[in-house]
Amino acid sequence: MVASGSGPTMEARASLKSHAQIFAWRKEVRSRLIADRLAMDANDRRQHSVKIALHLSHLIEPLFERTVSFYWPFRGEPDLRPLIQTVLEGGGRCALPVVVEKKTPLVFRLWKPGDRLVPGVWNIPIPADGAEASPDVVIAPVVGFDSACYRLGYGGGFFDRTLANLPHRPLTIGVGYDATSVSTIYPLPHDVRMEAIVTEREILRPKSECKQEE
Repeated sequence: MVASGSGPTMEARASLKSHAQIFAWRKEVRSRLIADRLAMDANDRRQHSVKIALHLSHLIEPLFERTVSFYWPFRGEPDLRPLIQTVLEGGGRCALPVVVEKKTPLVFRLWKPGDRLVPGVWNIPIPADGAEASPDVVIAPVVGFDSACYRLGYGGGFFDRTLANLPHRPLTIGVGYDATSVSTIYPLPHDVRMEAIVTEREILRPKSECKQEE
């Protein structure tokens, strides 16, 4: 589903050729999608999160001895924290991403309910003492997404930079609300495509390659 007004007109689309134009377009769309997400009814958000978690549980099995990186919900993102307990009960391990500094890859630290958390960047809680881990599954929140499973994030490039630098490629899954679908994010060479996007409505797999040329 493409949200009403989520994509540019055909004329505007043809004009988005330079990286600067694409970044400016992304910034505008990102602001609008975050505002729409924050305006969503809290009960609807909870119901959507439950459905997303159900879809995800099928994708990330088997859980035994697998490390799954979650995220701490921020600015109206789907709250998947109840799924952490499911992973732990299935014999898996859970981690949370940690921003070390700008323009560097994330690190992943093991965490389970009850472990100590401290405020990280943007005051998002991060594990205080968890050991670093290399995840088998990375669940990444999206601000927006397209049908080719490219993810529009917050613009810092943390997940793309991290996935490009990991010694082995984990199963990468973007999660977000169906209403944040756009016709394309105009993927650039540094963008890493998700292997699936999960919304409350569906599990979306990549349909085509559409990476923007340099």
